[in-house]
Amino acid sequence: MRSFAVSALREPPYPARRHAAVDLVAAESGEWVRELGLLDTRAGLRRLGGANPAELAGRACPDAPVERLRLLTDLISWLFVMDDACDEDGLGASPTRLAPTVALLLDVLDRHGDPDAPAPVDAGPLGVALDDLCRRVRARQRPTLLLRLVSQLREYLLALLWEAANREHGRVPGVAEYVQMRRHTGGVRPSFTLTDLTHDGLPGPGRRADPTLAALDALAADLVCWCNDIFSYGKERDRSSDVHNLVATIVGEDGRDEGAALRAAAARFNDGLAAYAEREAVFAGTGDEWVRAFLTTRRNWIRATYDWSLAASRYA
Repeated sequence: MRSFAVSALREPPYPARRHAAVDLVAAESGEWVRELGLLDTRAGLRRLGGANPAELAGRACPDAPVERLRLLTDLISWLFVMDDACDEDGLGASPTRLAPTVALLLDVLDRHGDPDAPAPVDAGPLGVALDDLCRRVRARQRPTLLLRLVSQLREYLLALLWEAANREHGRVPGVAEYVQMRRHTGGVRPSFTLTDLTHDGLPGPGRRADPTLAALDALAADLVCWCNDIFSYGKERDRSSDVHNLVATIVGEDGRDEGAALRAAAARFNDGLAAYAEREAVFAGTGDEWVRAFLTTRRNWIRATYDWSLAASRYA
């Protein structure tokens, strides 16, 4: 599938960059995962190693202070562990099975990283690690970003229940429904938020509420998810009958054969990339330095996802 993606997807026209501290952060984040007990099996550690979260974070944030790059890397690691628990280990096979875990993690989020609260050991390693992430974000003293992160992680967890319901009933969502929900199940929005935390000057809440800028942000998230779907489709198809992939939903909705659906998914990405370039050009000419910094972070994520997907053994 990687060869198809390389031939069919337009390469994002943004410079490919990589943080100099990727290897250091990878080692530190791996130790964090082990110390908190997020993974305790060779198979789980091997899966996470194949995902290489520090590589993705380092390409998305090539200029971040090292401690903030580490925070983003730890979040991405947590998201990969949670996803694999649902997709690979059966936690997300049904809402009934997943709901108790989601409830415990929502309770952790409700703390907003309270430094005086005891560690949420009842929520298990996933809860303790999530609480640690929230505490570290809270310590940055950016309350608006903390609130945004907590809200986006709630949306992510609740969207996992949507996936679980689909799996239980063998339901294939329509393309429009899938595209909307993929923005949440992909974990891209909280990752964007911690990317924003690496910058001290980005648009404030009032500017972020601009519908045009919000739509551009959503399109950036879509491009990250669609790129990932195309690179990962072959492995997901061979591994299970899970239909939570753009290609699979096109097959289910339009009745196209796999080849035609792959080409349609690639065309959606390519068209979206062109539309993104047109829309961001409007903002780039405004002279607003904060908006330009915002656009740079989203460009970096689009390019980072493409480059990371080329090399990550997770999708080999």
